Amino acid sequence: MTDYRVGTGFDAHAFTDGVPLVLGGVRIEHRCGLAGHSDGDVLAHAVTDAVLGAAGMEDIGTLFPPDDESHEGADSIELLREAWRRVRSDGWELANADVVLIGEEPRLAPHRLAMRARLADALGVDPSLVAVRATTTDGQGFTGRREGLAAQAVALLRR
Repeated sequence: MTDYRVGTGFDAHAFTDGVPLVLGGVRIEHRCGLAGHSDGDVLAHAVTDAVLGAAGMEDIGTLFPPDDESHEGADSIELLREAWRRVRSDGWELANADVVLIGEEPRLAPHRLAMRARLADALGVDPSLVAVRATTTDGQGFTGRREGLAAQAVALLRR
């Protein structure tokens, strides 16, 4: 019998001036980036927590503590790659991952395939196993007021 496990992840960051916007490992031209200890990539952070949670491991903040200066400005795709290495070494493989960006801007469609490719590469899987989607909150909440972005992810692992 094969073991299956589901994990969820969520992340949110405020917009800030003076840093690039990175989503799903892809740098996007935008008026500002996301505040964060690393590069603030909410998509990569949500996927990281989803795979860690499915494997029954600690969360991204425990694995890469925000007070650890060695992770300041880190490439979140590399953090995902390291988290996934640990999950794989525990005997898990990815069945699929699905991540949703929540925000009014930027438009995700022109970058979706590149994001899927970057996330899939970090997870060592075919891009067809990683979905990247977007939604808005119709002007409600901090994402609706264009103050930042959030992301939610789910991952299905199998042994």
